[in-house]
Formats: sequence, structure tokens, C-alpha cells
Amino acid sequence: MPKVKVNGIHLYYELHGPKEAEVLVLSNGILMSTASWVFQTVELSKQLRLLLYDCRGMWQSDHPPGPYSMEQHADDLAGLLDALGIPKAHIGGISYGGEISITFALRYPDRTLSLIIADAVSRVDPWLQAVVESWIAAARTKDPKVLFNATVPWNFSPKFIQEHPDLMAQALERYALLDYDALIKLCESFLKLNVKERLKDIKVPTCIIVGEHDLLKGRRYAEEIAQNIPGAEFHIIPKAGHATCWEDPQAFNSIVLGFLARLRQKATTSP
Repeated sequence: MPKVKVNGIHLYYELHGPKEAEVLVLSNGILMSTASWVFQTVELSKQLRLLLYDCRGMWQSDHPPGPYSMEQHADDLAGLLDALGIPKAHIGGISYGGEISITFALRYPDRTLSLIIADAVSRVDPWLQAVVESWIAAARTKDPKVLFNATVPWNFSPKFIQEHPDLMAQALERYALLDYDALIKLCESFLKLNVKERLKDIKVPTCIIVGEHDLLKGRRYAEEIAQNIPGAEFHIIPKAGHATCWEDPQAFNSIVLGFLARLRQKATTSP
């Protein structure tokens, strides 16, 4: 299990794919681990050097005392890239990881080749605050079933939940292994997010993905990001809920690979 020391903590990471390929970073959603990218790892690493990691407070990385912040996560990612000798990368993530990615692009524009944001937001409005505060209340019970019931209906579409009882059972098992105190710190970090007014400063090629039926961070948030980042691509995955990388991995992977292929094509044809 490879780990490196970054900003006084140890971060767990994985590298997949050819060493000579361009690097794509994928940052986890708040309840995800590196294993949650199971439907992306094989496919994306055929063409890319894929860097997965657990940010501070998640799973196999250290869980130091809080508070945490998106800026701190971005600095940790920069430190991880330094430790691995990666000067620049395509920066991507889903949900909480998408918000880390936005923050990284703002803090480290010269290290960001492109930006891929899935099912994320640029600010927390009162409605979203209420939802996440209910998650914090559930986490404080330290009861996996209570947290499962509070979060899963927001993270997956009704159809996906109904058709995949095996995956739901596995998710409940993982919830029993969570560090609830660290999860609360991650949720509190999210509640401080407010970068909408700075989106216009992002100048790198950007791809935005959202599930058609994402109840948590849906189309209105994704459109707000797309409208404020110059030239951003905007993709809706039909019938998918919040966890687009799970609900329709074929569409998710196709969008990511197509976006990066267009960037490579543009680079080779530019004078």
C-alpha cells in the first residue's frame, strides 16, 4: 500500500497505466475510496497514467485533527504530485473530489492541464447545507444504517438502488468501517465551499459532467459552473443519479476519454 508524507500527513495513492502517458488525477467523493473508481481504473488506464488517492480524512490516508478545507486538500494534492515527480496533470474528481479539483485549478493553474468536474458544486446554498447537516447528524450517531439511510437516496437514483441490491449491501458494509469523526470534518469542509465568483479565473480546458437525475448536486449547480468557466464543455448523462461513475461508467468513461482526445488533437494541429 504505497503512501507518501505530504504536509505532515501520509497520503495513500495508486498509479495505474503506462508510465509515459499523461497523468489524470481522480479525487474521491466524500464517501468514496480509491476502490470506488473500479469502473474507471481499467478502462482509463489503457490510455492514461491514472493517479487515485485518498485525501486527508479518507480511508487509507491519515485522519489528522481538523478542521479540514478545500484549500488544504488542494495543497495536499500538489504535495502528492511533487512527491511523485509529476509537474502537471489533468485534474478531475466527482462530487467532493470535483470541488477539490476546482480549488486546485484556482490555486495551481500552471499545474492543471485540464479540469474534469463531475456532479459537483461551486457554492453551498441553504438547501444543500440542510442536506449535508443531516448527514453530519447521522454520522454523529456512528450507526452505519442511520448514515446509509441518510445518504444513499441522495447518491443513487431509485432505479439503480432497486436494480443493485448487492452493491447497496456492499456499501452498507463499508459504512461500518468509516471514521465518523473524520467524515464529519470532511462534511464541515464542504459547507465552507464558496468559489462561484472565482470560476471565471479558470482558463484551462474544462469538462463538466452531471447525472440527469442527480438529486444532490444536480443540473442547476453544474450549469452554474459551466456558465462561469470560459469555454467549458457540459455533458448530461441520461438516467444517472449523483454517482455517475457508477451508474453509467461507459458514458462517464467515454466523456472523459473523448474530452482528453479532443485536447490532444487540438494540441497536434495547433501551429
